[in-house]
Order: sequence, then structure tokens, then C-alpha cells
Amino acid sequence: MDWILMFKALILGIVEGLTEFLPVSSTGHLIVAGSLLNFTDAQSKTFDVVIQFGAILAICWEYRAKIGSVVTGLPARADARRFTLNVIIATIPAIVLGLLFEKSIKTVLFSPVPVSVALIVGGIVILWAESRQRDRAAAPRVQSVDDLSYSDAFKVGLAQCFALIPGTSRSGSTIIGGMIFGLERRVATEFSFFLAIPIIFGATLYEMAKYWRTLTVNDLGLFTIGLVAAFVSAFVCVRWLLRYVASHDFTAFAWYRIGFGLLILIVGYSGGLSWAD
Repeated sequence: MDWILMFKALILGIVEGLTEFLPVSSTGHLIVAGSLLNFTDAQSKTFDVVIQFGAILAICWEYRAKIGSVVTGLPARADARRFTLNVIIATIPAIVLGLLFEKSIKTVLFSPVPVSVALIVGGIVILWAESRQRDRAAAPRVQSVDDLSYSDAFKVGLAQCFALIPGTSRSGSTIIGGMIFGLERRVATEFSFFLAIPIIFGATLYEMAKYWRTLTVNDLGLFTIGLVAAFVSAFVCVRWLLRYVASHDFTAFAWYRIGFGLLILIVGYSGGLSWAD
């Protein structure tokens, strides 16, 4: 057993879990962490998919009661059907654009400058959105995920499409987009969590279909450590974030994004960052 490789898996799993649901871009953090740990080979692509799956399992566990209630209520309850349809509506735009432009996005945008710009611009947008939120006299229009209309869901789905740009952050796009369209901060955060389930499950199946040939029995221990680390750290992070948004805004994350984007730009151009293909 390669203990150094196992340690790398542990660190990367924790990084994925801590950043997947915060508006800071898990992609950017995994790139930097993978480069620092010298874990950027073909195996790393499959590993990233596996640990993403671990992070989404944390959401399923945290909201198991809500998910169970919706699933069992589909035949008889209108609110369960509306919630499910809202998730589907909000998911479709990103899936369609992702399938159409995946190759172009990875070819053109997966490099230090676009990722850095996305991080910095995203930080500025968060600062603007929070300033707009403070200046509004009325309370947010939508106070519960069960109160979303189909048009609300579609608008958040359109905002999620910006996450196709590496460095933008899927959670950041959906949360801030939701706030701009009238969702209360906690509602936007929770709806972002629910949207992650079909998106990340779908992406996991899609990527695994591409990279399954790289999997070997010897990788089982490595991937298990990464998946468990991502699950635990994501679960802790989600619990913390829900408490945080109850009394804080996202300004601190905005400044963090700006600083991190500048760091990637500087380190990338100094040759200190190994950018994976």
C-alpha cells in the first residue's frame, strides 16, 4: 500500500468536500491541490469524479427526510410533484449546454486565465448581489423551497449554466442567481443543494462511462479513502453553511474568490502550477 498516495487521496477528498457546496469553485481548488500534491495524471480524472460522488452523497444524507418525503409523496401530493418538476426544470439548461459545448469549454476555458477571471468576476458579482440585497426595502419574495414557481426554477437553472465556465462555481451561480431572482438566502442555498443531486449524479455517470477503463482493483483503496473524506467533509461543510447563512452574507467568500483568482493567475504564470489537460 502506497501511504503517500493514500494521504494525497485524503487531502483531495477533504478539499472536494469543503469546496463543492461553497461559492468558491471546487474545480479551481482541486487543480491547485492536485498540482501541489503532484496528482495530475490520467488516474486523477477518474478520482475527481469519484470524490464528487462522495460529496453529493452527503447532501442526500443530510436531506434524506425531505427526499424521502418527496419520493413517497409523488403519487398523491401536488407539492411533491411541483418540487420534483422544479428540480427537473432547473437542471435541463445546464445539461443541454454542457452536452453541446463540453469539448469547447475544456479546450478554450480550462486554463489559468479563464479560471482566474471567472473566480474574480464571480467574486465581484457576489459583492454586487449582496449590496443589492441590503439595499432592497422588501423582504425576499420566496421564503421556502416549496414556494418556488416554475419560472423561478427556470431562472435559477439559467444561472446554473454559468457554472459550465471553469472557476465560476456551480453553487455560487445557483445561490447568487437565486438571490437575484428573489429567493431568500437560505432558500437559494438549499435549492442549490438539491440541484446538485441530479447534476453531479449525471456528471459522475457520464465521466465514469468515459474513464472506466482506467479503473483497476488496486485503485479501490485510494478511491474509497477519497470518497469517504469527501462525504465527511461535505457533510460538515453543509451543516456549517446552513448555520452561517442564517446570520451572515457571502461577502467574505467574494473577497476570498478574488484573492484566490489572483493567486492562480500569478502562480500559473510563474510556472508553479501544473495545469492538467
